[in-house]
Amino acid sequence: MAAVAPFLVAGLGATPFDDPGEGMHAEIARELMRRPSLPLTLGGVPYLDKPPLLYALLVAAFHALGPGEEPARLVSALAALVAIGATAWLGARLADGRTGIVAGLALGTSLGFFVYGRYVRPEALFVAALALGFALLLVGVRDERRPLAAAGLAAFGLAALAKDPLGALAPPLAVGLALALAGQARPLGRWLPWSGVAAALLLGFGWWIAAERATPGFTWYTVIDNHVLNVVRARHFPDEDVPLGAAEFAVVALLGAVPWVLPAAAMVWRLVRRRAWRDPGETPWVALALWALGVLALSAAAPFRLPHYGLPAYPAIAVLAARGWRELGVRGLAAAHAVLFGVLAVACVLAWSSDGTAFLTEVMGATDVATRKSGAMGAPPPFPPWLALRPLIAATALAFAGGAVALTVTAVARARTAAAYATVATLVFVLPSAAGALGLVSAHRAVESLAVEITRRAGPGDLVAVEGPLENAGALEWYGGRRPLIVDGRRSVLGFGATRPGAANTFWDGARLEREWPGPRRIWLVTARPAEQSVVARLPDPLIVTGAGGRRLYVNR
Repeated sequence: MAAVAPFLVAGLGATPFDDPGEGMHAEIARELMRRPSLPLTLGGVPYLDKPPLLYALLVAAFHALGPGEEPARLVSALAALVAIGATAWLGARLADGRTGIVAGLALGTSLGFFVYGRYVRPEALFVAALALGFALLLVGVRDERRPLAAAGLAAFGLAALAKDPLGALAPPLAVGLALALAGQARPLGRWLPWSGVAAALLLGFGWWIAAERATPGFTWYTVIDNHVLNVVRARHFPDEDVPLGAAEFAVVALLGAVPWVLPAAAMVWRLVRRRAWRDPGETPWVALALWALGVLALSAAAPFRLPHYGLPAYPAIAVLAARGWRELGVRGLAAAHAVLFGVLAVACVLAWSSDGTAFLTEVMGATDVATRKSGAMGAPPPFPPWLALRPLIAATALAFAGGAVALTVTAVARARTAAAYATVATLVFVLPSAAGALGLVSAHRAVESLAVEITRRAGPGDLVAVEGPLENAGALEWYGGRRPLIVDGRRSVLGFGATRPGAANTFWDGARLEREWPGPRRIWLVTARPAEQSVVARLPDPLIVTGAGGRRLYVNR
């Protein structure tokens, strides 16, 4: 944790909130801070897509440190450190201290996980609760310590409170299946102590009662629309997210855990060949393998999948990879890593020497939800200038090239410990480039500059409107202090909230904006839609004020 912490927390407040992405979560927490009760709201509209744990922790951070980018991102960074610590502890308890250290460092240097540890979203918190739950439950079951097993189930309840109800239900199924394969599923109380089950249900689902009372229909929306109908792509209230293809998802999920997927996959294959599920001593490892494979396979098989859906598998991959470095043949493993790092170095050099088009459209198009939204609209992707990203690509190429050389040497020398830590060191040199790229993207497409311009020039009676889903400019009110109207934005995470009483005046259609535009009130309009798809094309005499981050600001006079 101490080794990774400086990379996670350095410069967290250096850039404004990314939009879409971070801004809406910060604004939801700010509104919860002003009105500490359910339902959660965004722009005053009920928001039901995520549970309240992240927003409660953001409020606590704002009370302690003041509202801002750094306190908000610190919540995710601390959650990431908890996940790293839990993963290291599990590896140490299942094997030895060195394996635990490698497992923790493997998770902390997995680029997919690292990026979300510096980002205001519930993913890092979700992974932390899952990692903690597996660590406590698996060790509790192995050592027959029911209090530990109960605490693990409670941690899974926190996962449901952080992001998704499946966080409380799916992990115990993976553990139960591993126990059943070893003939150890009974008695149930050994791995499902009643106190742990009660705690998981209370933490994960107890708040649903208050949520249903505050917003009737919440349970139907969460269970049916947001899960069952989402799987079959038949939601009543869809948002603008564009899913990945199965192959795209597999590539993104595996690259996010590179190179640790190599020893993890080899370790899973060894468990399969040995039919390790029949050995009670291997049950914790079989549970981790089932979890990692289940998350990746089921996400790939589902019709709807996003880039971060593979993250819950990363702690299990890290622990399995650490065991792989402990037991597998060092020469072959180090050589495979050297080849992989060499290939990545060459890919980075090719990207660096290009105009950046392929990198931005292919890499960012697969890994970034906002880029996929822009592509679906036909809008140019909101990227920072390629010249700003090129030095980071060059630094990454040098790191991978150095790692390839170091691992080649360790393969020849059969130096197991040196090879494992050469892998860690290579990725440590890549982490600053990942953080830098994230900061450049956030600064470029933040809505802050437009919000500041509106604040500077708008009068007290002026109206501010956002075209499209509010989450695409979620920090507009945060930075501007004015609550925007939403034009043609019902296809969003606020779609269900838009049906609630009192929301009608917040949601305008394009026709209403056309009627109001020539009227006596001055109206400011923020849009990211291409001109031919925007309501601006139908407005009389729109005046463009400025543009930034793929958005334009218009005013009627």
